[in-house]
Amino acid sequence: MIIARAPVRIPIGGGGTDLRSYYSLYGGEWTSAAINKYVYVAVKPRFERAIKISYSKNEEAESVEQINHPIIRETLKFLGIENGIEIVTLADIPSNTGLGTSGSFTVALLAALYAFQNKIRGCTIPQKEEIAEQACHIAMNLLKEPSGKQDEYISACGSIASFSISRQGTVNIEPLYPKMLNRKDAEQLDDNLLMFYTGIKRESKEVLQIQADATLKGEKDMIDNLHRIKQLGKEIKEAMVNGEFRHFGELMDMHWQEKIKRQGTSNPQINQWYEIAKENGALGGKLMGAGGGGFFLFYCENEKEKLRNAMKKQGLPEQEFHFEHEGVKIFINEI
Repeated sequence: MIIARAPVRIPIGGGGTDLRSYYSLYGGEWTSAAINKYVYVAVKPRFERAIKISYSKNEEAESVEQINHPIIRETLKFLGIENGIEIVTLADIPSNTGLGTSGSFTVALLAALYAFQNKIRGCTIPQKEEIAEQACHIAMNLLKEPSGKQDEYISACGSIASFSISRQGTVNIEPLYPKMLNRKDAEQLDDNLLMFYTGIKRESKEVLQIQADATLKGEKDMIDNLHRIKQLGKEIKEAMVNGEFRHFGELMDMHWQEKIKRQGTSNPQINQWYEIAKENGALGGKLMGAGGGGFFLFYCENEKEKLRNAMKKQGLPEQEFHFEHEGVKIFINEI
C-alpha cells in the first residue's frame, strides 16, 4: 500500500489574487502557511480490473469514465491509469470549511498515484512544484473550477511562503521560513494565531465565481478591491518577516474589512462573531478561504483565554494547529 498526505493551509494575505481572472490581467501575490492538519490518500493495486474508491461514499467502476468523484476521475485520466486500483481517502478537516482541502486532496492523490506508477512501471515522481501545477491544471482546466493556485502550491511545498504569479500563470515561490522568518518569530506567530469553527459549510466556488465574473467584466469595485487586497497582503508579509506582529494583527483586520466588501464573503452573524472576537482580545482576523463560513482565524497576543471563552460562549469550538514544514509526503511506499 502507498499512503500520501498533504497539509491544508491558512491564507495569510493577498488571497483572491491567485485566480486566473485577476492574475491574467494584473499578476497576483499572496502569502500562505501550511498547517498540521492533513488529507490522506491510500492507494493499492487490485486483482480485479474494476476501480474501487472509498471517500464519504463508496464507488466501484469498470472504467475511469464511470467514476462519479470528479477529482479522482480526472486525475486518473490525466495520468492514464485505467483500472486495477483501489483508492481510499481520509481527512483531518471536513471539506467546504475554507482550509483548501480540495486542493490538498488533489496534491495528495497525485503524489500517491505517481508513487504507485513508480512501483508498477518505474515512472519518475515529479518535484513538489510540478505536482502543485498539475493539481491546479486539474482543477482549473479539466474541471473548470473558478479556483486559483494558492491551495495546491502551499499544500505541496509546505511551511510559510510568499507566492507571486505572472499574467501567464507562472508561479514564483519565496519560502519565508527559516530564511526570512526566524524560528523564534515563527513560534510566536504560531502561538498567537487561534482558529475557531463557525459550523457553517459552504461551496467556495459560488463566492469565487462571483469574483471571477465581476473581474472579467471589468467591474471597477471588484478590481479595486483586489488591488487593495494584494497591497495589504504585501504589507502583512513585511510586518510578519520584520517581527512586527501587533501591526500584523492590525493589518489582518484591514484585510478583512476589505474582503467583506465582496458579495457572499460574510453575513450579519459572521460580522457579529468578528466584532465579539475583537472586543475580547483579537487584533484582527479573517474567515479562511473564500468566506461565507468555515473557520475563523484570529491574531491575539495577551488575551487568548478571554478570546477562547468568548468564542466558546458563541458555540465556536477552537481548532488547535501548528505550522507544518514538510508539504506533501509519501510515508508508506510498499506494494
